[in-house]
Amino acid sequence: MAADTLQLLQGTLDVLVLKTLTWGPNHGYGVARWIRDTTDDALAIEDGALYTSLHRLERRGMVQSEWGATEEGRRVKQYAITADGRRAMRAQAEQWQRYVSAVAKVLQPAS
Repeated sequence: MAADTLQLLQGTLDVLVLKTLTWGPNHGYGVARWIRDTTDDALAIEDGALYTSLHRLERRGMVQSEWGATEEGRRVKQYAITADGRRAMRAQAEQWQRYVSAVAKVLQPAS
């Protein structure tokens, strides 16, 4: 993990996973890679945390999984977001946007 990699705040991984799956079904490594690539390597997801999140989201009905194959023919579990997952992702994204906006206001230089 790079020295400048950011630590995830508790509660953010699920919404990041859900957002990633809005682009289409993906396997765990693909989800982690998309997050890393999209954040210019600022966020690197550890395997244990990622699969814990995916399994938690699956138990809650926000994602569903099925076995598939990669382009190289390897067997992988593919995860897809459900309608409940899309609703939850939108609600959580709105909460995060409000949070980020509030923190940004606090961090602005004093006038």
